[in-house]
Amino acid sequence: MKLVRYGKPGKEKPGLIDAEGKIRDLSAVIPDLSGDHLSPKSLAKIARLKPAKLPLVRGKPRIGACVAQPGNFIAVGLNYADHAEETGSPIPREPILFNKAPNCVVGPNDDIVVPKGSRKMDWEVELGIVIGQRASYISERAVFDHIAGFCLANDVSEREFQMERGGNWMKGKSAPTFGPLGPWLVTPDEIANVQKLDMWLDVNGERMQTGNTRTMIFTVRKIVSYISHFMTLDPGDIIITGTPPGVGLAKKPPRFLKAGDTISLGIEGLGEQAARVIAWKKGM
Repeated sequence: MKLVRYGKPGKEKPGLIDAEGKIRDLSAVIPDLSGDHLSPKSLAKIARLKPAKLPLVRGKPRIGACVAQPGNFIAVGLNYADHAEETGSPIPREPILFNKAPNCVVGPNDDIVVPKGSRKMDWEVELGIVIGQRASYISERAVFDHIAGFCLANDVSEREFQMERGGNWMKGKSAPTFGPLGPWLVTPDEIANVQKLDMWLDVNGERMQTGNTRTMIFTVRKIVSYISHFMTLDPGDIIITGTPPGVGLAKKPPRFLKAGDTISLGIEGLGEQAARVIAWKKGM
């Protein structure tokens, strides 16, 4: 299944993408795509529905983030061998983890705001994991029992805040709008092999990133199991899993985003995003 949230910011409704690519309203079935509504039991209930009997959503509504109000938004750094190589970093022995603020999540096509004082804003196309069942000390074998689905993510980053201001990376990862998710939450049965997905990202129509999840150092199974040994993962939590080569920081000379730029990105089977970059202004 492909699940979606649509509508104005803060008023999104849950939906299902039918075989013709149209949105069917799920709000009479579940209140939102969040928390326990992403459990195996809830998703099985939705899977039994006949899409043609659900209300058709007319027009072209705004698409919101595919998960509402995640409790945890966790990221994995330097998780692609070819990206580690381009940055001159050694291959990590264990996953590098950091947090993004959950309230940086926005829709896939919403504007991305350059933070106040930013000079080095960057892009990162990433595979996102959506947790569907509480996970604590789980084995790699059990991981897919705890995953509700996958999504496309852009780990927008401010490199000066991240790398030159000391402390944790989250300072450069958590500004408002730095977490575009979606368009869809795609259930695992739709993905033949999550470790073999093509991915790409363009800035102003120019290809910047081309990669494939097969070059991930730590697999989806390893990442979820590993994190569950340090914290409890709850339904609706998001994990993004690293980026392939082509980030602005690694360009020669480095290239960073500015107001007026456009970013488009996609992952095989998970859809595409298209956003514009806008300047911060007072009141945002």
